[in-house]
Amino acid sequence: MQKRFNDTGLCIPYRHYMVDSSVKLKQIIQLVEWGEYFTINRPRQFGKTTTLFLLDKALNQRDDYVALKISFEGIDTETHQHQERFITEILIMLAHRLEFLGFSHPSQLIEEHRSQITNLPALSRFITKLVGTMPTKSWVLMIDEVDKSSNNQLFLDFLGMLRNKYLQRDDGEDTFQSIILAGVHDIKTLKAKIRPDAKSGGYNSPWNIAIDFKVDLSFAPPEIETMLQDYSQDKQIQPDISAIAERLYYYTAGYPYLVSKLCKFIDEDIIPNRADKNWSVDDVEAAFKMIVDGGYTTTLFDSLTKNLENNRELYNFVLDIVINGKRAPYVITSPMINFANLYGIIANVDGFCQIHNRIYEQRIYAHLVSNLLVANRNNLAPSPDSFTAGGLDIKLILQRFQSFMRENYGKRDRKFLEREGRLLFLAFLKPILNGRGFDFKEPSVADEQRMDIVIAYQDKRYVIELKRWYGDKYHQRGLQQLSDYLDIYSLKKGYLLIYNFNKGKTYKEELIPFQDKEIFAVWV
Repeated sequence: MQKRFNDTGLCIPYRHYMVDSSVKLKQIIQLVEWGEYFTINRPRQFGKTTTLFLLDKALNQRDDYVALKISFEGIDTETHQHQERFITEILIMLAHRLEFLGFSHPSQLIEEHRSQITNLPALSRFITKLVGTMPTKSWVLMIDEVDKSSNNQLFLDFLGMLRNKYLQRDDGEDTFQSIILAGVHDIKTLKAKIRPDAKSGGYNSPWNIAIDFKVDLSFAPPEIETMLQDYSQDKQIQPDISAIAERLYYYTAGYPYLVSKLCKFIDEDIIPNRADKNWSVDDVEAAFKMIVDGGYTTTLFDSLTKNLENNRELYNFVLDIVINGKRAPYVITSPMINFANLYGIIANVDGFCQIHNRIYEQRIYAHLVSNLLVANRNNLAPSPDSFTAGGLDIKLILQRFQSFMRENYGKRDRKFLEREGRLLFLAFLKPILNGRGFDFKEPSVADEQRMDIVIAYQDKRYVIELKRWYGDKYHQRGLQQLSDYLDIYSLKKGYLLIYNFNKGKTYKEELIPFQDKEIFAVWV
């Protein structure tokens, strides 16, 4: 069977190109051997199900383990409301799994007794009996998609039963050596969803026996290289694997789905259109543009947008990071920061909140701009023709934006301008590009909270730096930063949009010679 890059569901080694996850697997097996109970809570499409699949396979290949992997995905809402039906469904899944693994005796034992097991105490006693059928083996229970049970008390009672058996384990009672739950939420969050009025200090979680799961499921560049090596050998090509892996990581921060999706774009959409099948870093750039295109979406991006739109506090928090370059300390006890972390929207970078990856950042950036355009479609809709004759006239765009701000927002309060000023420019710019150009934001968190916008239009690139006015000293440092950034793109001309929120400010423009560069600056 010909392998492919997979972007949906479970990854299977003989069907899909996959990273070598053996190191991660060894770390998880070590936790199992220590007899730990833990939760693998990671964002959507972060490799949780694939990790359980590989773990299940590795453990069941050993003579000393029985690993039972089940999923709550198929348990409907009605079943969750009735204890007897819930227990019966779990027992059926366990029986089917044991039968599949070739353990017919314990499977038959379940079938013989499951009609008599109608409550959790009875289930607890039966688990002891079941595990005792193979005393030379250590039993491991893995439950995927525990989020499907996140809105009911019965599931928490079930966990409480397992917790009680864990505590009795040292008294010699047969039970699972290790239990692993997998889902987006940790158990503490699940209980908060069931009892939203619960105070932060009153959880008393039935899963407080769980250890912290610290295995990093994201893909580091060397791990991405293993997948690219497999692909290259299969296709008989010789790309610069190290450089490509680094660039994939640069855009994805190792988010498993995003890494595979970019590779899938290159393999199935970019490479087939040319004779040379070798990959290059430019192919990663092209795939990045495809995935951040506003006309393309996935369930992952739909979930990202939904979470922003359904939580105004999160929306404003993310806007301040993406657009205004604000630095917020990463404090996981903050409910909003914890939520953003659970869904993979932010990451902890040197103690501060940062959008998890550049793809998310660009998608969020486009979504925020789109919302502002829709809300202000009468004011923020400049005709592109006057700016694009013979190329893209950035100088004229900045001059017109300055006039636009002076006429429409000159009397708005400082708080509004500080928050919305950059977003207004990005929304002003979007219809001018109108699908014929591509703008990418590159945040540069510094004292000035600057933002660099890179525009690719036709065969040219333009760099516009947006920053706040803090005085001439910081201005000179900003010019140096812009000059250094222009060197990356081998450009001699750059542009500055400077926001001055001081009273009595002057709307002005200036052509600034700096070193070997020419920088056109506009103040608003």
